[in-house]
Amino acid sequence: MPRFALTLSLVCALACPVAQAQTLTVALPPDPVASRISVVVTPPLSHTDKLPGPALRAARKAMLAQADVSDTDLRALADHADGLAAQRLVARLATSGGSASDIAHYASIAVATGRVSNLRAAVDAMAQLDPATEPKARIRAYAAMLYPHAWAGNPLAMDAVIALNGEGRLFGPLSDATRDKIIAQAEGAGDGRLILQMAVGLMQSPIAPPEDLARARDYLARAAASDQLAVQTTALNLQALLEARLAGATAGISP
Repeated sequence: MPRFALTLSLVCALACPVAQAQTLTVALPPDPVASRISVVVTPPLSHTDKLPGPALRAARKAMLAQADVSDTDLRALADHADGLAAQRLVARLATSGGSASDIAHYASIAVATGRVSNLRAAVDAMAQLDPATEPKARIRAYAAMLYPHAWAGNPLAMDAVIALNGEGRLFGPLSDATRDKIIAQAEGAGDGRLILQMAVGLMQSPIAPPEDLARARDYLARAAASDQLAVQTTALNLQALLEARLAGATAGISP
């Protein structure tokens, strides 16, 4: 689900003789200004002479002089925390059909070294990854880059943290500590959009356990009290769908 729009598939029995699948798309994009909040997670390469070997040092000098540099050299430079090399490599991979894993990996290096303009490329690529096949070391690196940006208040990073946590998702089940921190941060910033997204995440599974639906009901109630009109209206609509789903479950209608 690229760009992490709030998208929800529900089963609803509203005025229907049989349950019907219904897809609801909620588009509440993050604040573009706040999405530029940047955190330096990995100190970037600062001096060419810190690179091992004359060939790699020559490649970096050529890159800085706007000369052509091979993909192999850009990868090697990026692996030494050269954010510019990582950024240029991501641009090449995006136009040459590079793998989502490589785009996510090198965009994360660029962001971690201070180039937050690459965050969109990183999270869009992460949305395409298979948790079962993505290298664990890369997944750890994605989390190490995303979480500091989320906690610093970057809403795009927070959206990604919410979307990538959960059963069967890239980061695995959301821990209670992380959930509590997200809610506390959202309420502290008065951001009902994030609380709404937490509810959507819980409601996405057609076999969500009762405790998840109860938590979603609580989140929707909080979002419905938001001062943000779009959030408030969406939460009220989702409350109706959730209550219909719960009523259907009580009546023995299988989603």
